[in-house]
Amino acid sequence: MAEGSIRISSFEIKTASRREVAAAHALTTRLQAEAWPEDPPRALADWEGELRTIPPYWAVQRWVAWRGEEAVATATTYFYNTLQNRHIADLDIAVLPEHRRRGIGKELLARLVTACEEGGKTLLTFGTDSALPAGRAFAARVGARAGMVSATNQLDLASLDRALMERWCHEGPRDLFSLGWWIGPYPEEELTAICELKDVMNTAPRDELEVEDWTWTPEMVRQSDAALAARKRERWTLYARHRASGELAGFTKVFWDPAQPAALWQGDTGVLPKYRGHGLGKWLKATMIARVLAERPTVVRVRTANASSNVPMLKINHAMGFRLYKEWTIWQVEVASVRAYLGAG
Repeated sequence: MAEGSIRISSFEIKTASRREVAAAHALTTRLQAEAWPEDPPRALADWEGELRTIPPYWAVQRWVAWRGEEAVATATTYFYNTLQNRHIADLDIAVLPEHRRRGIGKELLARLVTACEEGGKTLLTFGTDSALPAGRAFAARVGARAGMVSATNQLDLASLDRALMERWCHEGPRDLFSLGWWIGPYPEEELTAICELKDVMNTAPRDELEVEDWTWTPEMVRQSDAALAARKRERWTLYARHRASGELAGFTKVFWDPAQPAALWQGDTGVLPKYRGHGLGKWLKATMIARVLAERPTVVRVRTANASSNVPMLKINHAMGFRLYKEWTIWQVEVASVRAYLGAG
């Protein structure tokens, strides 16, 4: 590594010193400002709380690169503690701009690859931001191939066509479906049906990603709900129920962080295949945005992530006024290939 004064160590939020936690937070704040310049910095306590409340269906390992007492780079691996996709490790490496192209990222990558080998992982996946060209250059160096191109699309609520939203609400198929809300944790008595509903997202485009279907279990939902509650994040879920059968037919959800009150994240929207073609997607999203306007007046922008190949959802979002904010590429590469790039050491 070119910078001889750099040292790399594992980072565990539960055992790190207060000085180390503050330095890692300062690093994250700078990296966030580069990637999301519109957003205010996240407070130390809020950021630390998020790291302490990872749902157990993820196994997370982190490393930090230090120059003296300053944190200058970080790396994270996410392993799936699930029945599916146990061959995959998601990774993230981020280096401060003034320390890039000095070998720090490669040293961090070596830690990640060793952890993946020890964990029996065979495939690495990671995302790169179109606003940060260093990520694409990194992907080229390690021989990664693009698995999927997606986009963060943003809606400025000041430009929302409210008349259109009212029309979508009015046109909703009320004769066939009813709507209902889950605010916060999901009801225990419906967890099995909710898992089956959430699994509809397996029908969303995955392009060339070599991943297996994700199957939710009630315990995973409980873990996710507990993490959201601990982080004080709000989740609103609007669902559609088929009147004749009583079956859950579709849903949409949003997330709001009181510490970041101007932004709302649109989460998954899905409709079971047999109930498509009735305009449920538009009805759900229009009804959701109407409640946001009425009850969360601090929100000025809504962000969502969509695969660039997801034409039906993009059609709805573009009609609502969502516009491209930035693109992401999800890359994949075999662990063995990255080890060869690094050398056998």
